[in-house]
Amino acid sequence: MTAKRVLLPTALLLCGWLMPLAAWAAETSDQLHLTTAWPGLVALALFVGAYVLVMLEEYTDLRKSKPVILAAGLIWMVIAGYVHFTGASAPVEEALTDTLVEFSGLFLFLLVAMTYVNAMTDRNIFEALRTWLAARGYSFRQLFWITGFLAFVISPAIDNLTTALVLSAVVLAVGGGNQRFIALACINIVVGANAGGAFSPFGDITTLMVWQSDQLGFAEFFRLFVPSLVNFVVPAACMHFAVPSGAPEPSENTGHVRRGGYAVLIAFAATIATAVVGHSFFGLPPYLGMMLGMAYLQLLMYYLMKTAMRKDQALAAYRESDEMTPPDLVRHEKQGDSASRFNVFGHVAEAEWDTLLFFYGVLLCVGGLAFLGYLAVMANVLYLQWGATWANTVVGVLSSIVDNIPIMAAVIQMNPQMPDGQWLLVTLTAGVGGSLLSIGSAAGVALMGQARGYYTFMSHLKWTWAVALGYVASIAVHLVINAGTF
Repeated sequence: MTAKRVLLPTALLLCGWLMPLAAWAAETSDQLHLTTAWPGLVALALFVGAYVLVMLEEYTDLRKSKPVILAAGLIWMVIAGYVHFTGASAPVEEALTDTLVEFSGLFLFLLVAMTYVNAMTDRNIFEALRTWLAARGYSFRQLFWITGFLAFVISPAIDNLTTALVLSAVVLAVGGGNQRFIALACINIVVGANAGGAFSPFGDITTLMVWQSDQLGFAEFFRLFVPSLVNFVVPAACMHFAVPSGAPEPSENTGHVRRGGYAVLIAFAATIATAVVGHSFFGLPPYLGMMLGMAYLQLLMYYLMKTAMRKDQALAAYRESDEMTPPDLVRHEKQGDSASRFNVFGHVAEAEWDTLLFFYGVLLCVGGLAFLGYLAVMANVLYLQWGATWANTVVGVLSSIVDNIPIMAAVIQMNPQMPDGQWLLVTLTAGVGGSLLSIGSAAGVALMGQARGYYTFMSHLKWTWAVALGYVASIAVHLVINAGTF
């Protein structure tokens, strides 16, 4: 499938959805709307143009963060300029600040998760896991299912984004550079993580929003377990035979976890637990728990650095005295665990900054479109004219193009009168709909950075049809087994 065959229909789809809705907005609202004015049209064109360049990343080698950051800045400059010169009454700075606050929480959460992944990589955790899996003779196809099911099972507890980051590191280590396996395994992880997060109140940001708005009780989300499982299994079954039939080559690495590796794992688990407990019981934002967990890692690295420094000094002393070096110091030297290696800020610097800046650009772009009225208008048209079932189904498709967070926020703010079954449906679709495209969910975007060169927009798009089958199947299963909630 060529890029041209994909880009033109996608751009037309965006314009086709948003332009008629913009015209409807001008006719039905007494509030200030810029959806039909030149600022709205310019902002929409900037967003579509940036979106097209993101899809072309693997052909242009232009990092995905660059076009969206440019578009985000220009969109808000256009909005502010229009408001300034026309004297319109609009809280531009307040809206921009709210959007930035939303990004800040996601940024801090992501930064800590990426730092831990880098620390675990340095401590040989993933290479040790690769060696362990290879020693058991698992084939690529078995590893494809193992990592996918792990994503589905883990994401309800630690959220889909962190799950995807951790398991993608495992796939990259196990895959040994096999392009086809890594690409398919990453798609499977994205689908599994998003599906697993859809049936847990804190498995995804959108489920968290629905829970916090008191639309659904805590236990009601688990009605989505079977539909979510179907959403994962159907595309995985479709991709199964495309996965290479061989097995990973044995690694020359012995697969030993370096000193402090298990302590980093424990600190990471404690960080996730802190974030979950802080949010679930005390109502604190998840990023606060994650940043507290960053302190766990910093203190651990400080301890490892100090003890390594003493070993460095002891090793130097033995070399100067020509005495036989003790085995533990020999092992220390072979593993390269010098004091300089335990600098936590080195792991922070190694974070995938292109991905972090991409999130900044996307959230500000979408925030600008929301400020112009596009998202609210879209939600109103869908629910008033199409009905709840079709509207909630389309919300999931739209969430693969536009971030699902503002779309869900628009739905909650409009508060359509729906039974629990419909709220469950929109929770399901907003959670798993992002799997249709690689840029449709935080997990997909993070993996595009983590597995650059292997997992790309186009490699995911080739299997969008399979993900779409799972999407439709999960909705059908929900309508049948949860019919009593409608």
